Amino acid sequence: MSTHITKISEIERKHYVVDADGKVLGRLSTVVASVLRGKGKVNFSTHLDTGDFVVVVNAAKVVVTGNKLETKTYFTHSGYPGGARYVTMKKLMETRPEDVVRHAIKGMLPKNKLGRAMLKKLRVYAGPEHPHEAQQPEVLEV
Repeated sequence: MSTHITKISEIERKHYVVDADGKVLGRLSTVVASVLRGKGKVNFSTHLDTGDFVVVVNAAKVVVTGNKLETKTYFTHSGYPGGARYVTMKKLMETRPEDVVRHAIKGMLPKNKLGRAMLKKLRVYAGPEHPHEAQQPEVLEV
């Protein structure tokens, strides 16, 4: 018996929609990252992007535990001297809640070309509406 090697032509992708209303950010992120990576599939392979497409809705209603809203900060840099910017989670949730969810999921994916390809299959929306009805996404329970 020989070991089966998954080929790119054998990969079948599905579309899922996740409702983040009332869900804890970390628990939601682990499930979504696992689906993006394709860990639950029989033909999972570490060197291929075998994951599915995921649409996260109601990102503005995600819940965090403890006092992360006040203490957790996100760092960005413009590339220029003195271009460091720090923003708290509370401020980011008020302005761009999609970025909080995307950042949490991105941290759970591989840090290479493969992880960047997986992240392209993620769509996050602050409200309940999304333009992906034509793909007939299945509801993914978290």
